[in-house]
Amino acid sequence: MPDKEAAMASIRKPRRNRLSKAQRRQRRQRQTRQARAVRRRLYTLHDQLPGPAQRLCDWLLQSFTQPTALRLTLLLCAALLTVGNHTVLNLLRTLGPMVPGDSSSYRRVFSQRRWSSWRLARQLTTWVVQHLLPDGPIRLAGDDTVDEHRGKRVYGKGRHRDPVRSTHSYTAFRWGHKWVVLAILVPFPFTRRLWALPVLVALYRSEEENQRRRRRHKTPPQLLRQLLLVLLRWFPQRHFICAADGNFATHDLAGCARR
Repeated sequence: MPDKEAAMASIRKPRRNRLSKAQRRQRRQRQTRQARAVRRRLYTLHDQLPGPAQRLCDWLLQSFTQPTALRLTLLLCAALLTVGNHTVLNLLRTLGPMVPGDSSSYRRVFSQRRWSSWRLARQLTTWVVQHLLPDGPIRLAGDDTVDEHRGKRVYGKGRHRDPVRSTHSYTAFRWGHKWVVLAILVPFPFTRRLWALPVLVALYRSEEENQRRRRRHKTPPQLLRQLLLVLLRWFPQRHFICAADGNFATHDLAGCARR
């Protein structure tokens, strides 16, 4: 027993000395100086953006606090230059030494977010409609896409049919997320084809998961109908024309369009 107690005492963590009041005040002052230096560096990088990009970022980031908006502006610029997976780690790796502050402050933009994704989507849709489609009918395209995302703690994942890899005689499945996407078709002068700019997305959850969580199950056509109603509520004075494939040909969606 004495040997066991001596072994347990040897692996115990040493007690951390408590800081005095003066040391705690010095630590807070040091952290404040570091935060101010990071803030000044973020403002400098924001002012170095081109004029159109700066105005677009300022319009989209109205629903964020100033520190979050500055960090998200830096991540948006890095997303344009990053090749491969657009994770926060890859975005910070692309910028390299240009990133001021600790990397955890950029991850907390998403992991501990307090901002509304619906408000951000409304800001984006309003900018697209006002600058690219100021008048006339707005053409929309709705579809679902499967994004492979494995992991034990991935929220909302399931086994979904992959339409790209599947054939008439073979059905391929992928584990991950199934997103219902609503995009605005925008004409540009440098191309003859319309560009689809996604503005609203909705995550499809399987019926088994909805039953387990006691949530109402919604099919992809019902999710597309919900996204269309959101656009109608945001822009009641505009006229929309939506196109989708045969998977969304339901009476519920047709009745909503007629009304």
